[in-house]
Parts: sequence; structure tokens; C-alpha cells
Amino acid sequence: MDHFISSTLIRQSSVQFGTSGARGLVVDFTPELCCAFTLAFIKLLQQSQDVQRIALAIDNRPSSPEIAAWCAAAVQQLGLELDYYGVIPTPALAYAAMKQGVAAIMVTGSHIPFDRNGLKFYRPQGEITKQDELKMLSVEVPFSLPVHAAELTLNPAAAHDYKQRYLDWFPQDLAKGLTIGIYEHSSAGRDIYAELLQQLGACVIRLGRSDHFVPIDTEAVSEEDEQKAVLWTQEHQLDLLFSTDGDGDRPMVADEQGCWLRGDVLGLLAAKALKIQALAVPVSCNSAIEQSGWFLQVLRTRIGSPYVIEAFDQLEQYPAVAGFEANGGFLLASDLQKQERYLTALPTRDAILPLLAVIELARGRAVSELLSELPKRFTASQRLSDFATELSQQLLSKAAMNADHFVSDLGLDTKVLSVDTTDGLRFTLTNGDIVHLRPSGNAPELRCYAESVSEPKAKALVAKVLAKVPALILHL
Repeated sequence: MDHFISSTLIRQSSVQFGTSGARGLVVDFTPELCCAFTLAFIKLLQQSQDVQRIALAIDNRPSSPEIAAWCAAAVQQLGLELDYYGVIPTPALAYAAMKQGVAAIMVTGSHIPFDRNGLKFYRPQGEITKQDELKMLSVEVPFSLPVHAAELTLNPAAAHDYKQRYLDWFPQDLAKGLTIGIYEHSSAGRDIYAELLQQLGACVIRLGRSDHFVPIDTEAVSEEDEQKAVLWTQEHQLDLLFSTDGDGDRPMVADEQGCWLRGDVLGLLAAKALKIQALAVPVSCNSAIEQSGWFLQVLRTRIGSPYVIEAFDQLEQYPAVAGFEANGGFLLASDLQKQERYLTALPTRDAILPLLAVIELARGRAVSELLSELPKRFTASQRLSDFATELSQQLLSKAAMNADHFVSDLGLDTKVLSVDTTDGLRFTLTNGDIVHLRPSGNAPELRCYAESVSEPKAKALVAKVLAKVPALILHL
């Protein structure tokens, strides 16, 4: 029987930690590597606490059940108990694990294509940190591959508890009178969302369900999905259209006109609805957050939920703290209370909370009315796919040496007012526009974010920048 060392297998593999979890090609998630990651995670936990049980769940990717079965085999090899919750959203797993005080593993590649997958790890207190990830890479656990993958028995409790979390907080008639469409595609939470919204009084129209995995990126909505939103909204006279990425931790919400809201705008409105006092948000989020004047403090972080969570420690003096990302994922850092209702903290990205919070904020008004009251700052983003991370880093390194020259090469007739290197390169220009370039932490992509005084201008700015980048690469 072959013997392995966890750290050696992980370091030699092509699976790497990105902005949120370990990601890689499905073919690289061998049984040995699945066991190595699982054992390294448990060993990390055992350095500071007793470990008796692990919670496990998956998304709808075709590769997820087998990866989960090998992770479960490693758990059982150590003699630990296992709760397998099947296909549920990542925040549902995190909530179940925190409620029970156990650690958890989520098998998901989130929004990336179906030929890739990933693993997310949770301590009983929430997501592991970047420091935890580094420790997992160095933990040496000798092991032999289990004889076979584990047989998994479904426990439905996590799905039920996740729905109940929101039924206990929001009024029973929250969505009464609303017609809400759910773009289900292959989202891990598609059945949960319909049931929850119906229980809150909505007339639910289920749309676009797919038996094949659909890689929805909430930060780069496809033209096809933009068209679907408009057509569905008109056809069914929707008040709202809701969807998520693959593992249900990033929301997509379209208003009554079928226009998808930017994730950071959705987060901004949700934070107001929840009466949040202090926020931690990534540097890529819309500057309307500060300009709104709704918050006592706003901290800007690197992109990725671990960095947002890390920043919560600096906001402990405030009773109501939260964070959100440009992708819309909402992280609640504080326990909230209103009258006899309670909402416990869930410091991991969640898709359903911002939807329900905005429904409550609107209460009789169209969502587009809420948008009209925000500061006139609009963002857009897109990406260059199959763009090597090394090329992105070389390009941005050169750009940082002469920002004005780089902006000129991009064809922008303006100068640079300031440069933010918190994560990638974010240029604030003298005309008030913002351009932010950053290599993706999960895939070989170069992402471009732009901010301007109108949505068409922001979109045009992104398109112009990304059209110029390939030519600039030739001169590196």
C-alpha cells in the first residue's frame, strides 16, 4: 500500500488557495489529494481544539459528489463522525457548523467553469484565515489511501435550519404581494430559495433550471443573462429577479425593469436596511459606500472574504458590523436584535440575507426607487479569460512604475490623481473616474473594475481598457 505525506502532495499539486478556498482542475482532485487536504485541515484544527465531528456539503458540479466521498473517507479513517448535508449553499453549511460548534468542508468551485472545482474550509467559528491556509500547506500528515470512497448518507437538517434563520428574523408577510423570479440554473440553493420566499408570502416563478452546471459569475454578468433578466421580468411582470452563483454565497438581484444590481450596491442597500454601523469592504467596491454617509466607519481591504473577516477585529467597538464584496456576498459580523427577533452573526458570504434585507427596505416601493436615492457613482467589471497570472503581474508591475504613461497607453485622455496598491492597481483619475486592474485569485483571468458618473460610461471604460491590454502585453 502506498504511503503519502499531506504537505508534499498538496505542494506538488496544481490545486492552489485563491481568494476563497482551494481551487483547481477536476482532474487534479485525485483521491489522494482530497484526503491530503482533509487530513491537513483536521490536523490544523487539532493543534488548538478537540475534534470529534466534521460537517460536509457540496454544490451541483458533476465532480463534487466523488470529491466529497474521498474527503469523507479521510474523516472516517481518523474515526471522526460525519454530517453530510448534500447539495446546499455554502452559507447554509457554515451556519449549521457554527450552530453545532463543529468544523466544515464545502466542496465547490463557486462560479468557475465545471471542469474545475474546489474546497472551502471552516473552523467552528467561521472561515479559516490566510494564516490557516499557509499552515495547512506545511502540516505533515502521513497516511495511506482508504480502500474506497465513503458512502454518504444525507442529513436534511442544515437546509431546514438555514431557512428558519430568516423566517425567525424577517416578518412573515415580508414578500406579500411581490412576484419574484428565481433564476435557478444549477445553484446549490435553488430549492431552498423557492420554499423560503413562498413562506414569506411571495408568488415565486422558477426559471432557467438546468441539469448541467452553469458557471454564473456575479461580477461579470453575461450578455445572455442580462437579456434573460429583461425578458423574464417583462413576461412574468416580476417585482424582482433573484439568482446566485454556483454555491449560493454570491447574490444576483434584478429590479422590476430587469436590470441586475451591482453586488456592492446591493450590499450597500442591505447594510442600510440592517442598520449596520461599521463596514469592512474590499478596495474594489463602489465609493458610494463612503459618499452615502450611512456608516460611522468603512474599512477597505484586499479582495477576498478572509481579508474582510480579518478587518472585523478592527471594528469591535461598534454594536452592528458587517461586510460585503463587489460580488454581492454579505458577511454579518454582529448578532442583531429587533424587539423579540434575533439574527446571529454569520461571518461568511451569504446570498439570501441581502435579498431579503432589500425587500424589507423597499416595502411598497420599487427597487429602482432605492437606487435613484444613492450617490451617482456607477461601477462595471469584466475580465479577460485565459490570461496567465504571470502576465497580469508583469503588466501591473510595469504600470506601477509610470502610472500616467500606462493610463495614456490605455487610451485614456486624463491623468492619475492617486494609485492604490491594496490589491492589484487601482487608479483614481483626475476626471473622477476609477480604473482597477487585478489578477483573479481563483483562475487565469485579468479582472477590470471601473467607476464613473453613469453606468454606460463605466461599462465603456472597462471595455476600452480590456481592449487595449492585449496589445500592451506584446511590449512587456
